[in-house]
Amino acid sequence: MKKNIKIIPALDLTDLDKLEKLIKSVDKHPLIYGYKLGFTLGLMYGLPKVCELIIKHSQKPLIYDHQKAATDIPSTGKLFAEIMISSGVQEVILFPQAGPETLKAWNQALKEKDLKVIVGGIMTHPAYLESEGGFIRDTSGTDIYRLAYEQGVRDFVVPLTKPEETERIFREAGLDDTCTFYSPGYGSQGGDPARFPMIASHYLIVGRSLLNAEDPEKYVCDVSENLKQTLQMES
Repeated sequence: MKKNIKIIPALDLTDLDKLEKLIKSVDKHPLIYGYKLGFTLGLMYGLPKVCELIIKHSQKPLIYDHQKAATDIPSTGKLFAEIMISSGVQEVILFPQAGPETLKAWNQALKEKDLKVIVGGIMTHPAYLESEGGFIRDTSGTDIYRLAYEQGVRDFVVPLTKPEETERIFREAGLDDTCTFYSPGYGSQGGDPARFPMIASHYLIVGRSLLNAEDPEKYVCDVSENLKQTLQMES
């Protein structure tokens, strides 16, 4: 299977000068798909200000990860969607642990604003699922992905650190090669995209290893070369 691999910097920063320098140094590399924003920049400076700064230097998608969105009542999805679109975000990650009605309502609210919806149900770290010693039933993750797919979602978060669990969910939830997968866990957490043969379109979310690199541009170039050596990639 020929693979389409991109990377998404996770901008878990509190320094706007460092953020701007990073965007300017890596944005032109074809391996970069877009940028993931989280609570650090959003709470520190406000999403509109942060998005405006990034848009000065990039036309690539801005992805907001609320850590974790869609854990509220269904009706708040419309408010969330308004904030996303007015801030300049194009894609939104949801972890709809509040149940199927919240998933349906938030998915609909975001799609009405032409925002891409990305749904996750399992995370990279240990002791998340019940079988790992966590609070979330293993079947709940599968149910989240299946219902999201049935609701028209084709973009999903899966952990690069859990290939076996991802393969199980891929199969049991009825996902297919029309889907794109966004995977945290590359770099510092040691995830390996070569262990996901079922995934054709794979976006690797890279945080600490890129943010801590002395030369971010060189880091991205090195990742590109490493991926080309281990995977079949589209140019």
